[in-house]
Amino acid sequence: MLPSDLRVALFSGNYNYVRDGANQSLNLLVGHLLKRGVKVRIYSPTIPRPAFPPTGDLVSVPAFSVPGGRGEYKLGRWLPAVIKRDLADFAPNLVHVSAPEFLGHRAVTWARKHDIPIVASFHTRFDTYPRYYGVGFLEPVVIWGLTRFYNRVDTTLTTCQSMTDLLRDWGVTTPMRIWSRGVSHSRFNPARRDLGWRRMLGIADDEIAVGFLGRLVLEKGLGVFADVIAALERRGIKHKVLVVGEGPAREWFAERVPDAVFAGFQSGDNLGRAVASMDVFFNPSVTETFGNVTLEAMASSVPVVAAYATGTVDLVEDGETGFLIDPANIEGYAAAIARIVTEPGLRDRLGAAGHAKAERFHWDDINESALDAYLETMARKASLRENLSPRPAFVTGASGITEKG
Repeated sequence: MLPSDLRVALFSGNYNYVRDGANQSLNLLVGHLLKRGVKVRIYSPTIPRPAFPPTGDLVSVPAFSVPGGRGEYKLGRWLPAVIKRDLADFAPNLVHVSAPEFLGHRAVTWARKHDIPIVASFHTRFDTYPRYYGVGFLEPVVIWGLTRFYNRVDTTLTTCQSMTDLLRDWGVTTPMRIWSRGVSHSRFNPARRDLGWRRMLGIADDEIAVGFLGRLVLEKGLGVFADVIAALERRGIKHKVLVVGEGPAREWFAERVPDAVFAGFQSGDNLGRAVASMDVFFNPSVTETFGNVTLEAMASSVPVVAAYATGTVDLVEDGETGFLIDPANIEGYAAAIARIVTEPGLRDRLGAAGHAKAERFHWDDINESALDAYLETMARKASLRENLSPRPAFVTGASGITEKG
């Protein structure tokens, strides 16, 4: 089968209405697929003013706002008749589901009913979310649900080996392929560093900027970040906190780190400038499956201090490109950042090593691996169908082999 033979229906819980790392990756994947001749149609909740234009043909599905103060996110409810007719007209021969929510479950059920191969990608550690919202006892239930979901598909795409290992430990038995993440090297590189921009924000040239990059939500580890900054202050380590991003927890975070500089949401080359203008990138999140922001910091020659967690452990080499710390070890984080601030030459050495490692990650190669996984899934499904189909029996007659009956 050729890429041009593929007709992919992609189901996403958030394709473009709120910008995040997962949907940025999906849009880049669709762009690559279209260039390779694949037909793609996307089904996702939408809003009148999305964060960015979608790549490819996007079909809006019915949705409701997520409760609990997270109304910016939508949950697709079902596949109504009009969407099923659209699917029938498009006639996909492969379904890709990117989130294990209501819409994702409905898409898997629809694909299984029509015997269409299913690929599911794992983007977010939803199993970790309950601990940030006071319902940690639900974590085993979430893991059970995720395991069941990924065992209903034909191939699971993980972002790295640590995620593959985690899903195997949960009991996911479907074939897995790694669809990693890339980085725009023209946007994220050390040449983007801008001391003038830092000065405009009130960060002096000789101050060490400890940076946070991401959506300002509790599950990104904002509480741990704030506790570590307090520990640095107790140690007398001079620094300045630079926060890049926006989100519903901004006011809460600003109260916890009152001396921080908030640069707000940044995108495009401005984002590259903001990352390269950090001196240390601190990422305490344990909810990542890869850590796009970590890779962006490394590409910008910024040393990383991060939680020892899935995704990050595949990127950061402890003591070589940064430091990996037990997620709950506040003093361990503070000690690692203090070393980078105070030890001569350490920041430059770690940054250079991180930049060299990030050079290996290119979007075209990575997205081609997802296409390879599609084609492999199609071939495996076709072989399974052939093996399960009834075969005619043959007997040997006087004139040779003839079909029985």
